[in-house]
Amino acid sequence: MSSAFKGKIGRTVADSQPFWPEMPMPRKGAPNVVVVLLDDTGFSHFGCYGSTIDTPNIDKLAAGGLRYSNFHTTALCSPTRAALLTGRNHHSVGMRGLSNWNTGYPNCTGTVARSAATLAEMLRPAGYATFAVGKWHLTPMEETSPAGPYDQWPLGRGFDRFYGFQQGETDQFVPELYYDNHSVDQPKSPEDGYHLTEDLVDHAIGFVRDQKSLIPEKPFFLYLAFGATHSPHQAPPEYIAKYRGRFDAGWDAIREQWFARQKAMGIVPADTELAPRNPGVKPWAELSAPEQTLALRLQEAFAGFLDHTDHHIGRVASFLQSIGELDNTVFLVMSDNGASQEGGAMGVIDSMRYYNGIPATLEESMARLDDIGGPNSHSNYPWGWAQAGNTPSKRYKQNTHGGGVRDPLVVHWPAGIADRGGVRTQFHHVTDITPTLLEIIGVTPPDSVNGVAQQPIHGTSLAYSFAAEARNEPTRKPVQYFEMFGHRGIWAGGWKAVAFHKSGTSYDNDPWELYHLETDFSESKDLALEKPEKLREMIELWWAEAGRNGVLPLDDRGPELWRPTPRIFNPRNRRRFVFHPPVSYLNSDIAPPLGNRSFTITASIDRATATTQGCLLAYGKQTSGLALYVLGDRLVFDYNCFGRHSRIESSIAVPIGKSEVGVAFERLDRAARATLRIGDQDCGSIDIPRVMKMISSSGLNIGRNPGSAVSPDYAPPFAFEGGFDRLVFELPEKIDRSERQGDTLHASTTLGRQ
Repeated sequence: MSSAFKGKIGRTVADSQPFWPEMPMPRKGAPNVVVVLLDDTGFSHFGCYGSTIDTPNIDKLAAGGLRYSNFHTTALCSPTRAALLTGRNHHSVGMRGLSNWNTGYPNCTGTVARSAATLAEMLRPAGYATFAVGKWHLTPMEETSPAGPYDQWPLGRGFDRFYGFQQGETDQFVPELYYDNHSVDQPKSPEDGYHLTEDLVDHAIGFVRDQKSLIPEKPFFLYLAFGATHSPHQAPPEYIAKYRGRFDAGWDAIREQWFARQKAMGIVPADTELAPRNPGVKPWAELSAPEQTLALRLQEAFAGFLDHTDHHIGRVASFLQSIGELDNTVFLVMSDNGASQEGGAMGVIDSMRYYNGIPATLEESMARLDDIGGPNSHSNYPWGWAQAGNTPSKRYKQNTHGGGVRDPLVVHWPAGIADRGGVRTQFHHVTDITPTLLEIIGVTPPDSVNGVAQQPIHGTSLAYSFAAEARNEPTRKPVQYFEMFGHRGIWAGGWKAVAFHKSGTSYDNDPWELYHLETDFSESKDLALEKPEKLREMIELWWAEAGRNGVLPLDDRGPELWRPTPRIFNPRNRRRFVFHPPVSYLNSDIAPPLGNRSFTITASIDRATATTQGCLLAYGKQTSGLALYVLGDRLVFDYNCFGRHSRIESSIAVPIGKSEVGVAFERLDRAARATLRIGDQDCGSIDIPRVMKMISSSGLNIGRNPGSAVSPDYAPPFAFEGGFDRLVFELPEKIDRSERQGDTLHASTTLGRQ
């Protein structure tokens, strides 16, 4: 009998006493929690932090709560998410970089260590409902297949429900969606008005509505992590059109304008200097007219994307207000790192082209201006606009200077914050969010979770700063280190030492800079030469913190970390794949790696009639990909290299009844030849002028092509109407280095590593 049973067991019910354990509940009046996390949104991008982009709903939350001007993150997405949800430093929990990477060292496993329970794992036993909606990116990508394992998915890390996507980015019009522990199709098409942000908020509201309708006494924790404003920058056309002409003064003038607004708002001290221009950012006046036009369109798409996201954040707040829950909800809005440098010096309309080594010419981009921000684009803006988004600091996401790690934080909680509209200047870090929420709720971090001893919480609660009298109180944060891609930084007592690292060079040669942030908000006055002893002290402190938090070994590798790990269940280590349709959607990290290499695909099908047709496989989407399908009575292969379709149709009909059909793709240096086969007979071939290193950011559908059609020959979902027994991919056993890099090259970290 369980020791938890407190009743009495007799021979019969008459001489026994029943017992019902109480449902766990937090303290009376414990607040709901909403954490809204934006992606790649810079310090100055919110209207209430200086920009002229319309964010009225975030601004309203700030006016009813607090803005933090000295809040910091890790400089990259997965590490910030790990630190946010655990209260521990990212190296300590195994998330040195992206969850796509596993270097074989404890600081970079692609997982959040079990010794670092998530906030959901700590709140659920205390009686909270827990919901994760949006971007996750904390599961090793090889574990996001329909076969799992699922222990690092949101439901395996303490969340009751999940709706969102697993990767670092996704198309906002045709996303890769997961519901709890399985992939799902989007509920409607872009033509019907679909956009991911709206869909995420619909589900977030739905989860909370169900909870509060049935167990209103139970508080909830909602983690709402948007794809916005990470690339691709995509929004409904009316939101983008709204900004036409709004930035025509150019990035230099707009940066100055936002800087002046920050001073007027008190977000930055009045004596702050605007940091010098980042390397590689041209003065606006030196751009040609076409370059300016392209840059403006890309910025307008970003602004529309943020504005649209703000609208839907407002929907969440309005819903909570309508059910009487907003006043006692701790509502946080923040970003995971600074504005991104991954658009390069001039920006891109389609990032995948860049990663394939075939960037568009200015002339080609000008011909596609109207695609920007829509389903036919995968855009990211240029460095100049990212620099403006990080006003007044220098550098960007991935860097440990202010532009990479200083981010906005808005906290709204009417029941707990009296200083409405206040600004807090105390230094804090993303690791401080979890201990803050635990203190507010009244939950003590457990020593053990599911039998695993827990690391201590590294963060420092910032709940003390909620009090009106705390406006001028010193920070309670003692020290915080930074490290990303070999870039390093350390803050302590108002001082910051920081080193920019050039990949592939000796760390010993990195020049360290020294700033007194108490008097130099933007890191503009390097005191390294004036105060060598202080700099030496800070560098020694960095090494001490690095040792204490598992930062070592330092690692500045980038694209090569996308290679498959040697784990036996990593699908990308295989050279032969046998699928038994129907098979669930496979994202690009677990699908057969077809980029930059030879391969053979064979499908065993059964056509019932002469009109039986449909898609056998589709890898990618309308902007790039490949598809094998039966159209009418012919077998067709379409290799879509960014709108340039290499299409071959079989010279003979696909038989009625059972048959084997397929395509042999032979790489010939940068080109290739594709040959169709029906049975043992070759029945058509085509020369393909350019082989893609990365097929698409979207993955593989088998037996259909939902969402976005790879080929214009058909409309989604174009499901195959006949029998479909097997689909076999065969890849060469040996591939050269360039092929392997092509298989694993990815958008998130390769562009702009200057």
